[in-house]
Amino acid sequence: MRICGQEFSTTILNRIQHTIDAGPAISRRNLSVQVCEWIDWRSANGKWRDMSCRKALAELDRRGAIRLPESNNLFSFSQTAKPKIKFDLPHLCCGLTDLGEITVAPVTSRYCKDSKIWRIILDNHHYLGSGSLCGAQIRYVVKSSKYGHIGALSFSSAAWAMKDRDRHIGWSDAARVANLDRVVVNNRFLILPTVQVKNLASHVLGLTCRRLADDWQQRYNTRPVFLETFIESDKFKGTCYRAANWQAVGHTAGRRDGVKKEIFVYPLEPDWHRILCSEPEIKLGETPGVESPSNWAEEEFGRMKVYDNRLKHRLYTIADDFYNKPQANIPEACASQAATIGAYRFFKNKKVNMDIILTAHTESTLERIRQHKIVLAPQDTSTLNYSHHPMTEGMGPINNIENAATGLILHDTMAFTEDGTPLGVLDAQCWARDQDDKGKSKRRKQLPIEQKESMKWLRSYQRVAEIQKLCPDTMLVSVGDREADIHELFEEASKIKDGPKLLVRSDKSRNRRVDQEKLWDFMKKQEIAGELQIHIPHSGSRKARDAKVAISYAEVELSPPNRLAAKCNSVKAWAVYVIETEPEETVDNSIEWLLITTVPVDTFKDAKLRIEWYAKRWGIEIYHRVLKSGCRIKDRQFGTADRIETCLAVDMVVAWRIFHLTMLGREKPDAPCSIFFQEEEWKALCCYVTKNPIPPPEPPTLQKAISMVGAIGGHLGRKHDGPPGTQVLWRGLQRLDTATQMYRIFAHKNLGTQSPAPP
Repeated sequence: MRICGQEFSTTILNRIQHTIDAGPAISRRNLSVQVCEWIDWRSANGKWRDMSCRKALAELDRRGAIRLPESNNLFSFSQTAKPKIKFDLPHLCCGLTDLGEITVAPVTSRYCKDSKIWRIILDNHHYLGSGSLCGAQIRYVVKSSKYGHIGALSFSSAAWAMKDRDRHIGWSDAARVANLDRVVVNNRFLILPTVQVKNLASHVLGLTCRRLADDWQQRYNTRPVFLETFIESDKFKGTCYRAANWQAVGHTAGRRDGVKKEIFVYPLEPDWHRILCSEPEIKLGETPGVESPSNWAEEEFGRMKVYDNRLKHRLYTIADDFYNKPQANIPEACASQAATIGAYRFFKNKKVNMDIILTAHTESTLERIRQHKIVLAPQDTSTLNYSHHPMTEGMGPINNIENAATGLILHDTMAFTEDGTPLGVLDAQCWARDQDDKGKSKRRKQLPIEQKESMKWLRSYQRVAEIQKLCPDTMLVSVGDREADIHELFEEASKIKDGPKLLVRSDKSRNRRVDQEKLWDFMKKQEIAGELQIHIPHSGSRKARDAKVAISYAEVELSPPNRLAAKCNSVKAWAVYVIETEPEETVDNSIEWLLITTVPVDTFKDAKLRIEWYAKRWGIEIYHRVLKSGCRIKDRQFGTADRIETCLAVDMVVAWRIFHLTMLGREKPDAPCSIFFQEEEWKALCCYVTKNPIPPPEPPTLQKAISMVGAIGGHLGRKHDGPPGTQVLWRGLQRLDTATQMYRIFAHKNLGTQSPAPP
């Protein structure tokens, strides 16, 4: 639960309630300080944010999340008794210059004379009184060198959210949460009614605005850039604020006291918009997940960084609907008009996008990665053809001039175990090529890599490097095909200390050299270290087969190409040469690979392992087939490319989960199926397959459950058929969803009709 920008987990809420129950007499201040220590909630100056915490505790109490004891304490600043101090009320009607020097002085302590006078002025003459200031705050008194105190002001932390103000600023939810402490609200301003001086109020506002940023920064170590205040329009016109160049931008909702107020704002810095709208850096490993998630969608997306829980719950529903019916269109998957409208509204919402959704999934993937010593991270590019939706905005060419297909380019990175089980999506870059940028391929040698699509390989590697820092006990290996054979990628890997390793298949056309000799010629001369039989999977018209290959390896120093010689260094690496020794006559392309890696290769066993790692790269191609054919992403119909990208993020996680189920059953066949299926799902599956209304007391093995899902999806299970593949699992999961719904209905009915137990 997020309150006042801070996440309160179930563990913290239980701890707060236990503390209250154990000591009901604890003061709210002491309680707030303890909570701040537990969650390390500090302001920019390093002090505990106990005032903000007290406000959050009150809101948690209002929502029923905790039960606070009654507050009976009366503090000096909230007592109704007036301070005993002599204050002569000036009566003036003159010009501004007749007041002498006018100063605005901050109140330094609640016990000083200025503090008492500030309270007397507001309590006696302001229609709202002095009130109570919450959170960060500064109070000022206005003085005339001739007549003494003539007014008072106060500033405090800004309102959490206001529709009209937020629309004027134009910031996102994430930017608002990150930069709200740079907005300060003027909640009290009064010139004594006995002081009638033209332009005095606007002059005082100007003096205050010129010094407020420095005073606030000195006190709280944060420099505000924007001010706001609220005016009751039926009582005041806000003349002095308008005269001081404050701008009216709308009205409050009036939820607190039932009175809508006009919002006035004033920027303190010329580049306030850039500062307030700057997005915080999304860092992995910082967001807690959902405690005790009720389904897989909550587990995968519970870390999504949005500040409206309704969006999270909508995503859970959409993901679960898509997973249960992966081959259905959105209306079919959502199954109701209300759910369908909610899904389209979700994908239209500017607060969610591909990065936010997939980052949450990647956060969950981290936990799976940490369970392995070695994780492979192949990256690959795929084209998404949306030519059959010509009215969709934001598409670009995906092929050559002769084939004028349009759509999007997707470059993604997956995490795999050494056995080939997918652990999750680590990175995804999706873009549309510029229709007018023709002939770019002919200029590629003159362009820096930052302006070329090849930058996708470096961005993906940098993302994997972020994940490597969070998983220090796991070695991540970034794997790429021949397109990834670019020197800039290897140099990037050499710059990152303790970063992920690289394993790339070399492209013969790159003409890489070792000591002035071509790398391929150099490796052909190396002594053969041994032979190996590898499996080549089916791809397009190519049939699956087993190939016998000879292996040689060597340590090499990769020289940069001539165009990069002036700015790039040579890179140390190891090369593994693989050539098919007995190619079949019916095979057009026999195997000849040259793998380059930054993982040391000192023995034939090492070389053999690097080849096996590279062979697992085909897993990402299988994943793309699942994504395109299983989830039918090309049939998603939206008006713009950005909405398709947001939907694509959900489909990518759904496709991963289907692929994950397929491979998990082969990696852990004897594990109970409850590690993947919910209780109602495996019970419904058993009842559906066995035609027995009573499910078994214990869940079957994962292998058995997957076989049953495959069977209801059309898998025959013959000896030569092998385990169920993704396609039959798609169909089986759709039927399992229907069976699970029926099981819930009948199970609930049977519970409701059971006879009561005898007394």
